[in-house]
Amino acid sequence: MNWQAISFDWNQVRAFLATVEEGSFSAAARALGQTQPTVGRQVAALEEALGVILFERVGKSLTLSGTGAELLDHVRDMANVASRISLVASGQSQNIEGLVRITAADVMSAYLLPPVLEKIRAVAPRLKIDVVASNEIRDIQRREADIAIRHVRPTQPDLIAKLVTEATAHFYGASAYLDRVGRPTDLAGLAALDFVSLGSVDQMIGYLEPAGVPVRPENFRIGSANGIVAWEMVRQGFGIVPMMDEVGAMTPGVEQMLPDMEPFKFPVWLATHSELHTARRIRLVFDLLAEHFGRSAQK
Repeated sequence: MNWQAISFDWNQVRAFLATVEEGSFSAAARALGQTQPTVGRQVAALEEALGVILFERVGKSLTLSGTGAELLDHVRDMANVASRISLVASGQSQNIEGLVRITAADVMSAYLLPPVLEKIRAVAPRLKIDVVASNEIRDIQRREADIAIRHVRPTQPDLIAKLVTEATAHFYGASAYLDRVGRPTDLAGLAALDFVSLGSVDQMIGYLEPAGVPVRPENFRIGSANGIVAWEMVRQGFGIVPMMDEVGAMTPGVEQMLPDMEPFKFPVWLATHSELHTARRIRLVFDLLAEHFGRSAQK
């Protein structure tokens, strides 16, 4: 094979890599923000350009071919180099304008980010902010976000991470719901109430049982992986849930339960790539986020 004569589009390589990592054309399309036919055409075009078969197609399933497996490490090296180039280029920008992507959990994105976004708009009105509301940890090194707000300390290399506050949470329920079922006076009493699950019921039970809350799967009759939807279910009286105190305090119609209990505590970390942090727009947003969450914790 004459590799020097081969020419292909980088988008085709990205489509191939995303298909391998996500497991299908449809999943790769979602990850890339494209349509499934577009991803399929890009992979087919790459196969044609290279003169090889990258995937064995059996029905609707895809299996990486031997040649595809051999090329995979090289493609990943190319992706890492491309990401590094993008990071360095972004880091050299000294203009307080352009796009900054902030990723945070959906509840934090909806309820806690807007006040600091107002501050950012006032300080740098030419900035554009894209809030990536997701409960999944986004990869800053792949430029899925410029700044991440997380509740676990980031461990990826080349990241700058800052612990900005330790948030607290209590149990909350709608006042109308508690008027109907009663207000328990201790953790044991919570076992008689309905809970709204935030994501996996097993994970919630695994979190609550060690804290002394005797819940069972039967307590969870409704829930959602989307935190905003789950919180709205609580507000409308479907049950109770542990929630950040800042969010509980700003939501009409709900009340904090067991106010004398020791609150749940969890850290709030900011993270960005070391190369990105040299860009004025990234550093400005990072510092304003740190200042805002630090002050909120002191109120």
